[in-house]
Amino acid sequence: MLPLLLALAALSGAAFGADADARSGELKTLDGYFPFAPSESRAAWEKRADQVRMRVRVAEGIWPEPTRTPLNAVVHGRIEGDDYTVEKVSFESMPGLFVTGNLYRPRGEAALKRPAILCPHGHWDEARFQVLGNAEIAKEIASGGEFLPNGGRSMFQSLGVRLARMGCVAFVIDMLGYCDSKQLDFALVHKFAKQRPEMNTRENWGLFSPQAEAHAQSAMGLQTWNCVRALDFLTSLPDVDPARLGCTGASGGGTQTMLLGAIDPRLAVECPAVMVSTAMQGGCTCENASLLRVGTGNVEFAALFAPKPLGMTAANDWTKEMPTKGFPELQRHFAMMGAPEHVALWPFLQFGHNYNAVSRAKIYAWFNEHFALGLAPEKLVEREYTLLQKDQLTVWDAAHPAPAGGPDFERGLLRWWNDDAQKQITASTAQFRKIAEPAWEIILGRTLAEVGGVEFDLQSKVERDDYWDLTGLIRNTTYGENVPARFLHPKKWSGKTVIWLDERGKIGLFDKKTIRPEVRQLLDSGASVIGLDLFQQPENPTQTRRVSNPREAAAYTFGYNDALFSQRVHDILTTIEFIRKNDHAPRNISIVALDSTGPLAVAARALFGPALSRVAVAIHGFRFDGILDLRNPGFLPGAAKYGGLAGLLALGAHAEARVLTGDSSLATTTRAFASGAPLVTFADASSPTADSIRWVIAD
Repeated sequence: MLPLLLALAALSGAAFGADADARSGELKTLDGYFPFAPSESRAAWEKRADQVRMRVRVAEGIWPEPTRTPLNAVVHGRIEGDDYTVEKVSFESMPGLFVTGNLYRPRGEAALKRPAILCPHGHWDEARFQVLGNAEIAKEIASGGEFLPNGGRSMFQSLGVRLARMGCVAFVIDMLGYCDSKQLDFALVHKFAKQRPEMNTRENWGLFSPQAEAHAQSAMGLQTWNCVRALDFLTSLPDVDPARLGCTGASGGGTQTMLLGAIDPRLAVECPAVMVSTAMQGGCTCENASLLRVGTGNVEFAALFAPKPLGMTAANDWTKEMPTKGFPELQRHFAMMGAPEHVALWPFLQFGHNYNAVSRAKIYAWFNEHFALGLAPEKLVEREYTLLQKDQLTVWDAAHPAPAGGPDFERGLLRWWNDDAQKQITASTAQFRKIAEPAWEIILGRTLAEVGGVEFDLQSKVERDDYWDLTGLIRNTTYGENVPARFLHPKKWSGKTVIWLDERGKIGLFDKKTIRPEVRQLLDSGASVIGLDLFQQPENPTQTRRVSNPREAAAYTFGYNDALFSQRVHDILTTIEFIRKNDHAPRNISIVALDSTGPLAVAARALFGPALSRVAVAIHGFRFDGILDLRNPGFLPGAAKYGGLAGLLALGAHAEARVLTGDSSLATTTRAFASGAPLVTFADASSPTADSIRWVIAD
């Protein structure tokens, strides 16, 4: 390794100039810039698309998918229009969680198989129950956004009626907290601002708590799952053609539309309105989930729909730059996918944020074209209809009472969600690996294949009696990350290299000014020892950074930025890549982490095991599901869901591991996940450190 260090020293870190680490800058927020770079080939895109889809599924808590329990759908209260009908619908997306809405159908031959269009709404006052007053509709008509004095008062009834008159089945559903969906409170789902101590518990937790985040449970995930089950409901109807399913929604409904299209292949046509943008990504807690937009964004989510038809609208809001930022890239992307005519943007910048008749007209034409309805343009124009009031639209009545909600319901729902996932994850060792491995790749955010370019900037080199003492920066030139490192390289090198992790950083190689005995033991054996200042070492803040958003929802920070835990694992990966790619490659690379850095080494072994030989760690009572503070440096979204430390140990099937722990359940669970975990041995937490060192260097 030494010849390489000296050779790379000549580079002097020219790619950076300064010692700044890109991660030390401002955290990314939902108001950042989220460009989309089209892939160079369809093959490259398909690989990327698989990764992004997996990110969506993991972030939204639907990997594995929740069990599709019986819908127990109830359709009642049929109202007859002149050429359409309106019905009231409720069904269970999860046991006890009801999805509610109105079903619009064309009158006529019931035996016909018709296209069906799901219509999730955004954050509009009254949503499905909306009926504008005289002053409001007059203002809309004066602006040119609406033109029907009566029908224009409700964008959602207008949408359902027009689609039914076009020969489609339209299902207008409620977001959580709106209209008839009150089991989870509106203020909780859409206005959550402050952590609730009574819901921040190791058992029976609630939404937005550290436990919910650690188990990938969010309001956004529930809404996406409601939409998935809404497609299940639609395809169960005898008059619906399952090959012609569409979705359209605006604002927050546009968010639901693009995310549903990203993960559910049944959708054939979609129109997310005033939401796809390289700018603001969605401000509501219901539009954010931890892990979701780390390294990606809404334009790329929309791109996942290619080559199927994607129509979008823009307005004088955060989407106003789409004609020049976002849409040209989507056009190139769809052309590369062989369907340049399948993407459209209709920018109506004369209007503010809207889902008005002008925008809806473009959406009707898009469905008419791509569902091959064959309707003349005049058949797509909205016309007056009998406007229904709230008491006519509501699903619940004396014969169909509203279900219970509230805190106990919330706790029970999340308990079922987690129990159902755990049953699937632990069904067998093969099932565990199939589910957990791709999930951990998303959670930790980088693999050996994604390490990027690495170089070394030597800053000092001192010859000691029997070793070289070198310090410098290991630079990840792809991500702009720097890892301060100190190398103690014996003059009689055995070919072994040990990464020494310490909560104090690279100074942990020493006791004051003397090499600590354990490190001396490694050097005397001929092993080269590397100490690192992982990101934010040696400062080691007790509270991690958060974005400036005052609302205490983890997704505003961790939906756009890697957790500190993951960032430190990235530094270990960068170091491993630097060591193993030099011209004088070591015989093996091992890690020793005998203090609070032990979980980091366990994570590194799980993902980077093929590059490692042995990993010796101590676990001092750490558990991902034991963290009850979102700003704890060990907090990691999704980590508890996929086995925690035991799951990580079970996944590291290449490198041997010696684990010092006082938690006997860790060994039991690890062995259950990995059929005995033959590469993992457990020792008592009080075992002498020297025993672990001897194990690491033994041949």
